[in-house]
Parts: sequence; structure tokens; C-alpha cells
Amino acid sequence: MENPSFVLRAVKDVVIEDRPRPELKDPHDVLVHVSQTGICGSDVHYWQRGRIGDYVVTGPMVLGHESSGVIVEVGEKVKHLKAGDRVAMEPGVPCRRCDYCRKGSYHLCGDMIFAATPPWDGTLAKYYVNAADFCYKIPDNMDLEEAAMAEPVSVAVAIAKTADLHAHQTVLVLGCGPIGVLCQAVAKAHGAKTVIGVDVVQSRLDVARSYGVDHTFMPPWAEPGADPIAHAENVAAMMNEELGLGDGPDVVLECSGAEPCIQLGIFAAKRGATFVQAGMGKENVLFPITAVCTKGLVIKGSIRYLAGCYPAAIDLISGGKIDVKRLITNRFKFEESEQAFELVKAGRQGVFKVMIAGVL
Repeated sequence: MENPSFVLRAVKDVVIEDRPRPELKDPHDVLVHVSQTGICGSDVHYWQRGRIGDYVVTGPMVLGHESSGVIVEVGEKVKHLKAGDRVAMEPGVPCRRCDYCRKGSYHLCGDMIFAATPPWDGTLAKYYVNAADFCYKIPDNMDLEEAAMAEPVSVAVAIAKTADLHAHQTVLVLGCGPIGVLCQAVAKAHGAKTVIGVDVVQSRLDVARSYGVDHTFMPPWAEPGADPIAHAENVAAMMNEELGLGDGPDVVLECSGAEPCIQLGIFAAKRGATFVQAGMGKENVLFPITAVCTKGLVIKGSIRYLAGCYPAAIDLISGGKIDVKRLITNRFKFEESEQAFELVKAGRQGVFKVMIAGVL
């Protein structure tokens, strides 16, 4: 096979098919032999539902976007990379010309080509073409699994930058999945005084604990028929009291997308706190907006990565500040990609980050 690719043909229909080896058309591009790919919730979402918000799968699409690899070929204008270099790939290439790109907010570019976001193919193939300036050479002490994990770490770095995290803050992180736990680790690297991880699954709280959070908290479920807003307000007061948070955390990072967590975070936050929404669950939620006003909260949304996040993520991993290896719980060969996706979809306890090896 020339270029085996893991293709989503239709909702719940995936197959490994051979495609032509891609050719370099732009002198600033590189051809990468993909080595490792992590599975993200968005990949599973497209597979199961065929859409995320306005992004709808209308034709066959290669999945995957959390990848690393080895450079095979470089365009004639590429100076900083050569064949054989090991790289982490940032999977979203902006137009570089619109107002957003020109002011440095390239993550908001309306013409972003993002891997495995319709209609663009992803990275779960033997070969992938990427812009050379969105491939980052990794140091010798980093392996290619760690390089693939630079993607979720970059997401966490972007969330931290959006929140303007700095030393001596109290940071509440809602959701202890991969992004939540990495946000906790990034907050610690920023010198946060106290970091709290919240989840309803004990095994995830255990992972957060092992990553050095100061406190974990499992919120009680609401009684049947209880008012969800009143419940969230009560739980927030209980948590702040139990953990000695005083008026509440300085920063709230919402990484679950779960409606009760969003409500809990708003009520828990201290007056004037920053609240960053990064998790995506239901498209519309019941949101305590009066509390936002009366507390003078700063609400921000975070998506993907900001400028400089990938180099920062590589530094955090290679410098030993964040041990991403411990988050990888399951490994699969490329030909077992569908099994890997099934495992992530099952949402079993103990399954954290699933990695798929590239085609040899």
C-alpha cells in the first residue's frame, strides 16, 4: 500500500483505505511520515455523529490530528527542517493574511485548514503534508509519543494563556480528563498557589492527584427534581468551605463541557475572577448570568492553540515539567485503529489517552 489512511466514509463507518502518497505543491510545505497519533474526543464525535457545531462531514475524511512524525521531504523554500528531522505537527494552518492572522490571533482565522475538520483530511495516514512553519523539531530527549502529546499540552497552554495565569493564584479546574489534568499541570508550572481538580469519576480524580493537584473534589449529584441552579450554588459554597478557598478561586478553567460543572464554576468563582470555557458538551446550557454580572466575572472562550503554544508545550515536556507518558494508557497498531476508537468511545474507567502507532 502506498499511503494507508484511516477514513471516515459516513457516520459510524470507518475503513483503512489506500490513497496516493501526497505530493508537495507549496515550496513551504513538508511531507511527514506520521509516527504516533493520539485520539481526541472530536475524532470520536465526527465518527459517531458526523458533525461538531457548524462543521459537518459531507464526504470521506481521514481522521486524526494529534500527531508527530519524521520529515521525508521538504519544499524548496524550507530552510529550518530537513529529511530525518523528528517533529510535532500543529494541525491547523491559517491563511496568514486576514485581519485575525495579521494581528496575531491566527487561531480565529476563518480560512483555517485544520486536520480532520470537514472538509480537510486528518493525519491518521502513513504520510501527511503540513506547512513547515507548523512543524516543530523536537529535542533528542523527547520521543515521538511525547511529541504527539504536544497537541493536548498546547491546548492546555492556550487555556492558561487565555486565563492569563500567573504565580500565586488559586485555580479551579472542572473536568479531570486529559485536557483538565494537563491544565492542572500547566497551572502548577505557572506557579499557581493552589490547584483543585473536580470530576465525578474517582479514577480521573486519582490521575489528577498523581499529577500534583492540591485538592480533588467530587461534587454530589442533585436529588431527582432538584433545581439545578440552587444545587450548583449549594455545592459551590460547600466546596469552597470544605477546601478553605475563602471567597473562591481566582481562576476557573472549565474543561468538562458538562452543564452542572459550568454552573458550579460560576458560583464557586470569587468576585472579579476569570472563568475560561474550554470544554464543549451540549451546545446550549442553562447559564447563571446574573451571578456573572453581580460578581463581575471575566468570561472567556478558548479554542485550540494561540501563537507560541506549541513551542511552550515542547519545552514543558522536554524540560520534565509535564510527564505526558503517564497519561498514555493504551497503545494500538495502525491496523487496529478502529479498535482504538471503539475503546475511547466506550469511555471505560482507567482509559485515559489512547495512542495509535504509524504505518511502518
